[in-house]
Amino acid sequence: MEWFHGAVLGLIQGLTEFLPISSSAHLRVFPALLGWQDPGAAFTAVTQLGTETAVLIYFRRDIASIVKTWTLSLFRPALRSHQDARMGWFVIMGTLPIGILGKLFQDTIEQDLRDLRIIGTTLILFGVILAVADRTRAVRYAKPITELTLPHAAGYGMAQALALIPGVSRSGGTISAGLLLGYSREAAARYSFLLAIPAVLASGVLELFKIGEGPSPAWGPTILATAIAFVVGYAAISWFLKYISNNSFMPFVIYRIALGILIIVLVSVGTLAPDAGVVAK
Repeated sequence: MEWFHGAVLGLIQGLTEFLPISSSAHLRVFPALLGWQDPGAAFTAVTQLGTETAVLIYFRRDIASIVKTWTLSLFRPALRSHQDARMGWFVIMGTLPIGILGKLFQDTIEQDLRDLRIIGTTLILFGVILAVADRTRAVRYAKPITELTLPHAAGYGMAQALALIPGVSRSGGTISAGLLLGYSREAAARYSFLLAIPAVLASGVLELFKIGEGPSPAWGPTILATAIAFVVGYAAISWFLKYISNNSFMPFVIYRIALGILIIVLVSVGTLAPDAGVVAK
């Protein structure tokens, strides 16, 4: 991978990680469209460390309070009903599905599911689900994040696990789950961002050891991409949270469906191969 490629892919990662349009799909699709080599699942996971660092900084006060209160609640029963202590358990519960399924199906995720036909299909399918979820939320009472329950946290977690499939979107899947469970856009997005922290950090750290090996990109372009993803991602979080406070998700739905159709058409007519850009291990 060239340095320019790393910079472009870092920009794409930063722009798409927090929007419900799937950053992993974009890091697979755009190199294929541009005739570049597929950067691979390891590169995607490592660059997500950049965007997740942006989450840690943006929500630093919330995260510090959750970690502190949850830890103290282990020794002080009176704190166990505190919202921050409960949120700590919610994040742990919601992280279990993606951790277990990610380990069980790691090879399938890193190889078979990077087929462009699968990505095009999931972009469309989960775009429709997001549209239905947003419409459902619009016609009933929208719950704040303070009303989150353990069963609902588990539901969020199952939705996040689906994001192991490129094209689903971690934020898109979890936000859709939150909307279908009756939470507000802001509540669904906020918990989605907090829920992603353990899974993304763990995945990124594990995949660090694969950078520079085999078909994986070299360290230099990967570090550059991660740094750019952090800067752009921080700005994207701020914009996204402000945007959804007064606007629907329909622009993202339309974009997902249009991109999914484009991918499927290009593969169907032979312009793109389903495995375009993939280098065999």
